[in-house]
Amino acid sequence: MSGIQPTAAPPGMDRDGPDLAVRVADAVEGVADLVHDRVVRPLLLLSRALVLALVALALGTVAAVAAGIGLVRLLDVDAFGNRVWASDALLGALLCLLGGLAWRQRRPAEERQR
Repeated sequence: MSGIQPTAAPPGMDRDGPDLAVRVADAVEGVADLVHDRVVRPLLLLSRALVLALVALALGTVAAVAAGIGLVRLLDVDAFGNRVWASDALLGALLCLLGGLAWRQRRPAEERQR
């Protein structure tokens, strides 16, 4: 019996090379890798950036509101001796001044389109 050669090919191979199932599995894996690299990965990076931007925006808004409240309280208690109207007037004048400066920097629409 030791002289008998097997006539069947090993599993996963036929006489000409890899069988059809192995080739199809490799092709499907290649397409899945290509789709992942070209579509899924950029969308994943974009979604991460969007989430981080939204978190930063929320934290920035909270910080700005807290800073404004702290400034008004500081001016009201320490600078103007519990006179809220004075701190409101000072901050209102400061914001009007900043708005006026920004308004002065504007350009006509014809210049902006160039």
